[in-house]
Amino acid sequence: MNTLPQPTNHPPRRLPSLFLSHGSPMIALEPRAAGAFMQRLGPAIAAAFGRPRAILVASAHTLTREPVLLAARQHQAVYDFGGFDPRLNRLRYDAPGAPELATRVAALLQAAGIPVHRVDEGGLDHGIWTPLRYVFPDASVPVLPLGWPPHWTPAQLYALGAALAPLADEGVLIVGSGAITHNLRRVFGGGGLQPVDRAATPESQAFRDWFATRVAAADWPALLDYRAQAPHAALMHPSDEHLLPFFVAAGAGVGSHPGAGPAERIHASLEFGDLGMDSYAFGAGAAQLAAV
Repeated sequence: MNTLPQPTNHPPRRLPSLFLSHGSPMIALEPRAAGAFMQRLGPAIAAAFGRPRAILVASAHTLTREPVLLAARQHQAVYDFGGFDPRLNRLRYDAPGAPELATRVAALLQAAGIPVHRVDEGGLDHGIWTPLRYVFPDASVPVLPLGWPPHWTPAQLYALGAALAPLADEGVLIVGSGAITHNLRRVFGGGGLQPVDRAATPESQAFRDWFATRVAAADWPALLDYRAQAPHAALMHPSDEHLLPFFVAAGAGVGSHPGAGPAERIHASLEFGDLGMDSYAFGAGAAQLAAV
């Protein structure tokens, strides 16, 4: 029976949930500032809260018509991309699955009136394995991918995350993986890749600043309506599947705990002038990761 590990350093208090910007698959070979941050993040989580018993991830690259839990007992990295450095296809992340956690998650979602499906299949898309190779490089923490519907509104995905909030008291780290800005047409503008150290464009700077300000103010009504209120929202996210995991993580961290205080931007960096790599922590304990 493959049960979740019960470590002696079980997190002594509620884990914050996370939104991690993974950028492109090349982060696995070229970590830059965001990858270096993720390398520090795993030890910081372990030091402050204990090593998680499991990780539940909603990634921009596992999209489904209704919520789906990939409840395999073992996962491997999925190479769901093309045109990148072929060395990526030799990287491994063979993390164990978390089928028992899937049972618990399904019960929480059903109790909240949220449809959920379970399949005993696995595989970690690059939005999962590329950041986790830095955060928990030994691939020993069980992972449960959560497929989610990209046509759901931010409010619906926030509610999905809020239904999962009890897991953070049970040693489960909830992660949304995407990108705070994601318009690859601008990254590859002019027929070629922009310089990686290109200065921030005014549009990307304005969007990222607006998000950080609204998060610091805990202004969730504005954030949930970001498409109408954030500057250059449609330009920074022509389609918003890379930002929507933010709302799953936010709901898990603060949706059911409005007194937990504002969330925290725990990392801010930029690539190619437009590709924001910011990361956020939500809920109790988020401030402890702000200095990572």
